[in-house]
Amino acid sequence: MATLTSATSLLALLDEPDQSLQVYALENLNQLADEFWAEIADYVTKIEELYEDDKFPQSKLAALVASKVYYNLAEFDQSMQFALAAGELFDLSVKTEYVETIVSKCIDSYIRSSQEAFDAPQKDQAPPNPNLADVVERMFRRCIEEGEHKHAIGVALEARRLDTIEACINHAFQGGLTNGKAKSADKRLLADGLNGVDDQAKKSEAAGAELINYVFEASMSLVANKRWRDEVLHRMVELVEGLRNPDYFTVAKILVHLNAAEKAGQQILDLLAENTEKSLLIAYQIAFDLVSSTSQEFLAKVVQMVEGSSTPGTPQALKILSGVPTLEVELTFLYDNNKTDLLILNKTKETLEARNSIFHNAVTFESAFLLAGTTADGFFRDNLEWLSRAMNWSKFSATAALGVIHKGNLSQGMNLLRPYLPGDSASQAAGSKYSQGGSLYALGLVFAGHGKDVLDFLRTNLRESSNSGGQEGEVVQHGAALGVGVAGMATCDNDIYEELKNILFSDSAIAGEAAGLAMGLVMLGSGSEKALEEMMQYAHETQHEKIVRGLAVGIALLMYGKEEAADALIDQLLGEQDPILRYGGIFTVALAYCGTGNNTAIKRLLHVAVSDVNDDVRRASVMSLGFILFRNPTAVPRMVELLSESYNPHVRYGAALALGISCAGTGLAEAVELLEPMLKDPTDFVRQGALISLAMIYIQQNEKTAPKVTSIRKTFAKIISEKHEDAMAKFGAALAQGIIDAGGRNVTISLENRQTGTLNMKAIVGVAVFLQFWYWFPLTCFLSLSFTPTAIIGVRSDLKIPEFSFFCNAKPSKFDYPPKTEEQTSKAPEKIATAVLSTTARAKARAKKSEKEKAEAEAEMDMEVDDKEPTTTAAAEEEPSKMQEVEGAEAEKEHEEEVEEEEEEEYDEEIAENEIEDKQDIKGYKIQNMSRVLPAQLKYISFSRDERFTPVKKFRSSGGILVVRDSIGVRVKTPFIKTVRERNLPPEEQDEDDEAAVPEPFDYETDTEL
Repeated sequence: MATLTSATSLLALLDEPDQSLQVYALENLNQLADEFWAEIADYVTKIEELYEDDKFPQSKLAALVASKVYYNLAEFDQSMQFALAAGELFDLSVKTEYVETIVSKCIDSYIRSSQEAFDAPQKDQAPPNPNLADVVERMFRRCIEEGEHKHAIGVALEARRLDTIEACINHAFQGGLTNGKAKSADKRLLADGLNGVDDQAKKSEAAGAELINYVFEASMSLVANKRWRDEVLHRMVELVEGLRNPDYFTVAKILVHLNAAEKAGQQILDLLAENTEKSLLIAYQIAFDLVSSTSQEFLAKVVQMVEGSSTPGTPQALKILSGVPTLEVELTFLYDNNKTDLLILNKTKETLEARNSIFHNAVTFESAFLLAGTTADGFFRDNLEWLSRAMNWSKFSATAALGVIHKGNLSQGMNLLRPYLPGDSASQAAGSKYSQGGSLYALGLVFAGHGKDVLDFLRTNLRESSNSGGQEGEVVQHGAALGVGVAGMATCDNDIYEELKNILFSDSAIAGEAAGLAMGLVMLGSGSEKALEEMMQYAHETQHEKIVRGLAVGIALLMYGKEEAADALIDQLLGEQDPILRYGGIFTVALAYCGTGNNTAIKRLLHVAVSDVNDDVRRASVMSLGFILFRNPTAVPRMVELLSESYNPHVRYGAALALGISCAGTGLAEAVELLEPMLKDPTDFVRQGALISLAMIYIQQNEKTAPKVTSIRKTFAKIISEKHEDAMAKFGAALAQGIIDAGGRNVTISLENRQTGTLNMKAIVGVAVFLQFWYWFPLTCFLSLSFTPTAIIGVRSDLKIPEFSFFCNAKPSKFDYPPKTEEQTSKAPEKIATAVLSTTARAKARAKKSEKEKAEAEAEMDMEVDDKEPTTTAAAEEEPSKMQEVEGAEAEKEHEEEVEEEEEEEYDEEIAENEIEDKQDIKGYKIQNMSRVLPAQLKYISFSRDERFTPVKKFRSSGGILVVRDSIGVRVKTPFIKTVRERNLPPEEQDEDDEAAVPEPFDYETDTEL
């Protein structure tokens, strides 16, 4: 058949009255549409008429030809409409650009209509286009048949299709492909999904579990609608619980996100009721995970349910749920592994003048961060004279810093702070209300998130301080309110809220600011309408800006994690005339949508960042981007790149902090590239923000993981020592030195719980309140709430910490601690070879020659002596000077050559490390239990099944506290690591089981004869 060069003859057949000729023309045009679409386009009206003709037998074929024509004309919407009208003639199995484009358009349209229907009230919901639904259904079936479950789940999540998600998971559990068709969702089959014992059953089990985890992760990161996300996760819990061998840890992870405390408590009760070794270990591990990732209110509900159980494992589970074992273990880890470089701290103290309050505060906060959680308060004890220079609020901050250093030290916290607390005779004698207020704040920091043991004491002081009156009473009230807020965080205790409200209504600027903030902390995430109404009303009535600012942040805390439920309040706050309330509205957006990546929230923040007339509001808008996008840190540098070059310094500052918040602990090079130019910004507070953000990004990074970290550390020290540097930049550099080596170099800043993949509430709140240091320095201490220990700590069922090791398949140097600063010893100044001009050298030589000749002549005249003696003497005088000149030049040359050789060696070593790994390094190394393990290091960690101690939970690079199974049992004693509390117990209270086992009898033989 000859090749067609034109479709004119076929197009002419469309005008024939015979329908068979028209059908013949359409069949051929369908094959030639991509080649002759330009000619066919002139007849597209005729083709549409054929499609609309009810009597025409091949109207769907006409629709398909019209669709292809419109596709080539780039009219994709019309092309999609005619493709849908073509019905089954639109073949999805054909792999062409046309089909893929139209299917993509269909999916987008279907998702859009499905979301609108889901969000609309039940009575207003319209059924989707049946043709559109048919195309999507065929696409779903094809994905399932081909085993492309994740593709189908991704579309189903956006299209609100829970039935398709279930079908994919069921199909995976039942072996993937079955005769080329997907099996229907059947709960009975689900229950038998793990009943097989062959390899195929194990693969199916793994595939199904992987899909459930994929659904969870995709729901958390991609699904913007909270109601739909919760519906999906509830169904995932039902699916997992329906299995014969459910994954309890996946269920617990989902329940934490759903805030379903009752179900979590019931899960622990069911495991305790089984009373097997495995079930008890799983229950204990879940309890540890709940402590590290839930609020006090959540834990209180779980404890209330578990208390009703009388099974043998209940007391141990309740002990874990109290949070005490977790804090004791983490405190011991930080204490034993403290690698703080005190030389850096001492040098900063000596450089910054203590009489300046901002510098005194800077050193105070730096020391608090460096030693956070380590209980090592020796710096303060060794520098009492420096500490005594603190005045007024600097003294308040210095006392509060003790709470950061002893954070989590529940057993000794009260005793350590007793000399400063109100009511103590020594404290009263000292007469410093600032120390008393700071100690109450410190007490709250020590018991942050676990405050049931000190809340009564703090509330008592809050009430008593309100009766003392005067400014001194307000200072104590301020500290007590902050302490109550931190210790009672997320308890949603109405009695505490009412007491704080009474302090607020006293209309004291100092106490009222802390009370407003504390009210938000106590009712964190509750969304209480009563609290919102009262706080908003008083914010409008009061004349004190400090109170309004405290209430603005407190209101934002109330809506933590509420997402769409906070939209009405956000609209109201952003519409306020008062810029402080608009500022609170921005933080409401940040906390309500934290970690969601919600596009609507991002657009709103970007709009305010470039349109609001107030600099504080614009700065907060840009900073808030970091909260929303911290789960996708690579997207933030691209988003704030232009903002970092804004003419407005407040916007530049916000861009710097946004990078620090979202990229904390990642060492992300793209973020550092944007921050480095800001170190030379003409505005001092922009430099401050860049310094703090760089420290947050480079926390726990060394030269192997981030090559620029050494130069950044030197920049911090240089700015502090620079005599003419601005005070604000020096303050930022001091904070940066504390943050980058925080917690003895054993903590990171993590806004997400690695154990459960949920939001780290304490960390997010800590960073959000820390940002308010712009207005009030004492709030800087809140950053310590975001410090998360980076360790793997294995504990047995009896909560003892055995000594054992696990394997790291990486080079030891890759994740090692940064080297400590070497103390420079005083050296005598080295003599440098003096440059000698050629003319000077010749003049000296002539002078020496004349002196030599004169000496020889005098010697001959005076007495007969050997001519060589004076010559030798003169030469001896001459040679050293010449030798010094030559040796100095040679030494300088040799030094330059050595430097060049060292640089070449370092370069060669770097290339060798990057290109070739030594065999010994490839083998990896063993890490002892309770050692530092960085987040980036977790993927290299493995546990051997042959070892005595193995985790009960499958290790998925989560870290933290792991309950381990003892394969030998408690019959064989093993060395244990005592906690700090146990080491401080008197001898009579020491556990006898901790003693070393008595060795078995043996005969001592020796070859030595006496």
